[in-house]
Amino acid sequence: MVEQDDAEGPDEAIDDAVDGEELPFRYAISSYGADYPVDGLVKRLTEGAIYVPDFQRAYVWSLRDASRLVESLLLGLPVPGVFLSKEEQTNKLLVIDGQQRLRSLQFFYSGVFEPTKRELALEGVQPQFEGKTYRTLDAEDRRHLDDAIIHATVMRQDVPTGDDSSIYHVFERLNTGGKVLSPQEIRACLYHGPFEDLLSTLNEDLKWREIFGRKNKRLRDQELILRYLALFFDLENYRKPLKGFLNAYMKKNRFLNWQGDQEVHRAFLTPIHTIHRVLGRHAFRPERNLNAAVFDAVMVGLGRALDDGALSDDRVEKGYRSLLANPDFIEATSTGTSDEDVVQRRVALAGKAFTVDATA
Repeated sequence: MVEQDDAEGPDEAIDDAVDGEELPFRYAISSYGADYPVDGLVKRLTEGAIYVPDFQRAYVWSLRDASRLVESLLLGLPVPGVFLSKEEQTNKLLVIDGQQRLRSLQFFYSGVFEPTKRELALEGVQPQFEGKTYRTLDAEDRRHLDDAIIHATVMRQDVPTGDDSSIYHVFERLNTGGKVLSPQEIRACLYHGPFEDLLSTLNEDLKWREIFGRKNKRLRDQELILRYLALFFDLENYRKPLKGFLNAYMKKNRFLNWQGDQEVHRAFLTPIHTIHRVLGRHAFRPERNLNAAVFDAVMVGLGRALDDGALSDDRVEKGYRSLLANPDFIEATSTGTSDEDVVQRRVALAGKAFTVDATA
C-alpha cells in the first residue's frame, strides 16, 4: 500500500503498513494498589510527581461535575480510583485514567476553575457545601477532604524487561475524548523530555512548514521528523515493526543522551533547508500527497551525502529527479515500505543518487 500523508487532512496515517500490527509476544504486567489522601494527590500533581499527558489535557467536566466529585468526598462516599504507570527512568507517575477527577481536585484546591478562570465555588451540591471554596470550607470539612482516600492502581511491565511498550499499547487502546490516539501523540506522552521538545522545535522551522503544510493536530509532521532521525542515526538497527522502532529510538534518546541537541538540529535542518532551496514546497510528492517513504529515503541519503561534503544545487536536483524516475526506487516507496530489506534498499538507492559519481 502506498504510504502518504496529506497535509490538508489531519487524520490520515503516515504509514498504513504499520497499522494493526500484531504484537509479537504476551506481556507480563504487575500492578499494586496505593491509597493516597486527596491533599497528597493534589500536591504530587501540582509538583509534577504525578503528571497528565499533554494529549489528555482537554478538560471536559463542567463546574457541577467537579463539584459533585468534591461533594462525594466530603460526604465520605466512594469515588472511582485512578490508573497510573510508574516511569522507569524518572520514577514519576503517569496518569493513564482519571485525569478529569485529579484535575478537578487540583482546581478546587487552587481556588480557580481553569476552563472559565472563575473562582471554584461548589455548585449544585448539598446546602451545607453550596458556594463553598476550599478556603471557606469549615475546618472540619477541609480536614475531612484532605484525608479522604482515593485508590490508585499502579502498573509496571515485567516482561519484556527494559521496555515499556505495553504502556504504549494501553494508550493505543484508550478512547481519549472520543478519538483514537495517534502513535506520535502516545510517544509525546510516554517519552516526553528534551528530545520531544526538540522535535517540537524542529517542527516550527519555516522551511519545513512550507514543505509539509499546516501543522498536523495528530503530530504526523513530528512523526516524520522522528522517522527520519531514527533512520539517519540508527538505520543499522532497523527492524520491523516501524512503529516499534520509532518507539525504541525516541525512548533511547529521550534525554538527548544518545545524540545531542546540536547534532540533531544539524542532521535535520541541513538537508531540509537544501531540499527547500532546490525543490521547493512540492518536495517528497511524486503525486499530490507527501510520500513518507520518499521523504525518509531522500532525507537520509542526502543527509549522509552532505555530511561527506558540499553538493551543488544542480547535483541535488539531478539526484532527486533520477530517484523519482528509478523503477526500483518507485517500488521501494510504494510496496512493503516498512520491510527491513525495502527500507535498506530505498535508502541505499538514495545515497547512491546523491554521490558525486552518480550525478556527475
